[in-house]
Amino acid sequence: QVQLVESGGGLVQSGGSLRLSCVASGFTLDVHTIGWFRQAPGKEREGVSCISSSSDGSTYYADSVKGRFTVSRDNSKNTVYLQMNSVKPDDTAVYHCAAGRTYYCSGYGWWAPSEYESWGQGTRVTVFS
Repeated sequence: QVQLVESGGGLVQSGGSLRLSCVASGFTLDVHTIGWFRQAPGKEREGVSCISSSSDGSTYYADSVKGRFTVSRDNSKNTVYLQMNSVKPDDTAVYHCAAGRTYYCSGYGWWAPSEYESWGQGTRVTVFS
């Protein structure tokens, strides 16, 4: 059974850091693109970052998080991470990881939920000022 489980969310002060984890079971994560999305109350799901399969390794970020967030893999743990630094109250949301349909993040649409086929349940991040 394909499953993605996020963890690492919590309450953090503005300017602080968090590291989110996305652990896969039932499939090998390193041959898939993995996207991170977030959804704040009353807002649409937003693409945050994408990391291509290990054979490509390219990464993409939303402008709103560029320079503050970093996506990475640990294939030995079948895990993808999202390091969140210098967080802001606007980063408050439920964060989801998702496994993509292709081996690489599309520069033309990695942020679209339709590019992904398996989703985790999410982990909540709350940033207070």
